[in-house]
Amino acid sequence: MAGRLIRWVLPLVLLAAVGAGVAMAMTASTTTGGTVRAAKVGAYGTALVAANGRTLYRYTLDRKGVNNCTKDATCAKYWPRLLVKSGTKPTAGKGVSAALLGTIKQPKGMAQVTYAGYPLYTFAGDSKAGAVKGQGFDKTWYVVNTKGALVKHSVSGGSGSTGTTAPTTTSGGTWG
Repeated sequence: MAGRLIRWVLPLVLLAAVGAGVAMAMTASTTTGGTVRAAKVGAYGTALVAANGRTLYRYTLDRKGVNNCTKDATCAKYWPRLLVKSGTKPTAGKGVSAALLGTIKQPKGMAQVTYAGYPLYTFAGDSKAGAVKGQGFDKTWYVVNTKGALVKHSVSGGSGSTGTTAPTTTSGGTWG
């Protein structure tokens, strides 16, 4: 009986210990890196990333202070909002202007982080830090530079860079 109990309890104890370690590591990286920080993102130069290193994007159909992605369930599924608890001020990590960070109210006691007034998102297809698989998706999703502008083209090689702070308009997108 005691052997059977140990076989059931020991894995649970080990799993809890590993989970606590992962949670502590994630908390440490969040507090030292800020909610939003700058990092080199592939060929797109220095751009905004979340505390976990995931690339941040802007949706060109959004307006300052307005999230239009959540109006479409499929859009929201593939483009998770960068959220903080309502009343929590997002923090600026290395290379990010605190003056450009803000939030907009979201349901369930949350707030979406904004930069230069525009909502920020990650892409579900980016499986690791620094990935940019969402770049240029449907010609409406782009990496954001540290000034809040869209980065529409590669900046490697020093030739003409980035986008504009004004969102472009399109006829809308098709989802999966």
